[in-house]
Amino acid sequence: MRAWVAGIAGFMSFMASTVWSADAVEKAPDSANGEKIATQVCAACHGADGNSPVPANPNLAGQQAEYLAKQLRDFKNNKERKNAIMMGMVAPLSADDMRDVAAYYSAQKPKPGVAQNKNLVDAGQKLYRGGNSAIGVPACAACHGPNGSGLPPQYPRVAGQFAEYTSLQLKAFRAGERANDTNQMMRMIAARMTDQEIAAVAEYASGLR
Repeated sequence: MRAWVAGIAGFMSFMASTVWSADAVEKAPDSANGEKIATQVCAACHGADGNSPVPANPNLAGQQAEYLAKQLRDFKNNKERKNAIMMGMVAPLSADDMRDVAAYYSAQKPKPGVAQNKNLVDAGQKLYRGGNSAIGVPACAACHGPNGSGLPPQYPRVAGQFAEYTSLQLKAFRAGERANDTNQMMRMIAARMTDQEIAAVAEYASGLR
């Protein structure tokens, strides 16, 4: 009896590990499929290599795969991050498709950005690196890294991102129009920032490398 129980237990353990292994292999991102989708669906707005030709559309090259996949899922759910155009684009994509696209874009090389306004850069650097304790705004570098590369999976790369796009997202968080941030962190931070502070930190981040 003991031998039979031990045998069953061993068999179940083997099956569990086999299923887990198969599932892990099945869900591994397929960058080739991601490239195909990116070329056919995403390239017009974000560039085939993830370097967007339009400042209103974010650069995706080098962005963290986990973060990108989450944003695509959120666009598809159309609850915490609403965008009619993006919802339409991701509607036909499966969960695996979204992970594939994210993996593809994360592996692409981002082109370095260049900050334009020196006055904004100086003010933005202070806020990005040191925050503003007087108004309860922490240093951006604490979550997004000193060089803006981000900390996966929650905190995205902001280095080289268009200042226009970053400003729009901070204002969307501030207005509560974008609500897919963990523990409302970005909404609480952006709510304390002025338009000038948002413009400054966005300008500074655009030149990080």
